[in-house]
Amino acid sequence: MDSRYSQNMISTTTSPLLRVELGAVLRQLRNARGWTLREVAQESQVALGYLSEIERGRKEASSELLNAICEALGVPLWYVLREVSDRMAILDGTVAPERVSEPVVPVTLIS
Repeated sequence: MDSRYSQNMISTTTSPLLRVELGAVLRQLRNARGWTLREVAQESQVALGYLSEIERGRKEASSELLNAICEALGVPLWYVLREVSDRMAILDGTVAPERVSEPVVPVTLIS
């Protein structure tokens, strides 16, 4: 198969990208608080340019970096991930379940 053909097939996919939706949610939260990119970058100790790239969906954020950004925005990581999941479900044309069907049981790890 011609590599140009396979590249075109990949670029025409309609599935939402996690990094794009994550960036959109982070930007929406920042704007809702009336904060500048610089303020969030300083508070989270993330380079301004890198944070900008994350918000534009051009860079993937590590879990540690994402947690620092969420803390700076004053929201828990699970909330951001839930918002991203809901957005992706809508874009994908599916319905996200309202709650987990199985009861959630706390687990204690013994070392």
